[in-house]
Amino acid sequence: MAFTMRQPLRLGTSIAAASKGAFKSSTVRSFHYTKPASNFFSAKTTSSPSALAKARNAFRNSRRTYMNQPAIPAANATLIQKLAVGGAMIVGGVIATNLVFNRETREDGGMPAYEREYLNETFMHTGLGVGIIGLSARAMFQSGFMYRMMATNPWIVMIGGLGLSIGTMMGTRATSPDNYVQKYGLWSAFNVTQGALLAPLLFMAPPAIIARAGLYTIAMMGSISFVGATAKQEKYLYLGGPLLAGVAIVAVSGFAPLVLPATAVRTLAFTENIWLWGGLAVFGGFTLYDVQKILAHARMAQQGLIRKDAVNESMSLELDFLNIFIRMVQILMMQQGRRK
Repeated sequence: MAFTMRQPLRLGTSIAAASKGAFKSSTVRSFHYTKPASNFFSAKTTSSPSALAKARNAFRNSRRTYMNQPAIPAANATLIQKLAVGGAMIVGGVIATNLVFNRETREDGGMPAYEREYLNETFMHTGLGVGIIGLSARAMFQSGFMYRMMATNPWIVMIGGLGLSIGTMMGTRATSPDNYVQKYGLWSAFNVTQGALLAPLLFMAPPAIIARAGLYTIAMMGSISFVGATAKQEKYLYLGGPLLAGVAIVAVSGFAPLVLPATAVRTLAFTENIWLWGGLAVFGGFTLYDVQKILAHARMAQQGLIRKDAVNESMSLELDFLNIFIRMVQILMMQQGRRK
């Protein structure tokens, strides 16, 4: 943010204008030389004050006004107001989503202990993974490594990062949970590659928008996860097929600017809305689907049909978080651009 320094008074101009009568005007002499108090408050002096005296009085008044401004309380009040609004949005989102999508609750008397434990373990790995992604993206941004890579060839960064992301994800899923070193090593590499793909976003969005987008993403995923955890068993697992079709449509709309000409303004705007708002809805649905899939896998693991693997489950939620977060940042940046 750039600030413009402005001079409140142009004293040099005022002195130059008053210098012509410097030795003839008793007003200027009364200012520069010490006189008795009775001569200082004479009628001649008060009737024709010099430009320099006006300037000095104005400077003193402006200084007192500046010193009396309550800047810190206003900033604190604004921060408290934003936090209150954010908290109200989170609580309201949870209640509204629960009332709309969760009218039929579980019939087995609540979530069993093994499902709750597996879900909590998955959420713990999801939080750790998101933390690694954020720290790695910030480190690459501050060191300038990602800037040099993007300046060299952005396509290598995008294509190479996408290839490493897919490779480490497949390697993590294929590794047995008993092989802790290889499992967590590949999982950490997967999170670092996601941070590398996320780092260029830090060059375009200010920190305030990044923080707001993170808060909105946590609120959205938290409310949807609550619905998925308290709904009937396997109620939303049917969404897998439609969500895959939705992802395909969103992906095609994302590649539209590379194919369509720049003159097709309406078509490009339509595809951009599909990519932003359609992607937001699709990955919100994936969050609901993934939470119910985790609970279904917990029941299967309890029966001995599959192995418990919270690391693999957490990667799905991490991808949902990143896709929602990126769209939140872009939506907030568009709103800020319209206000300007």
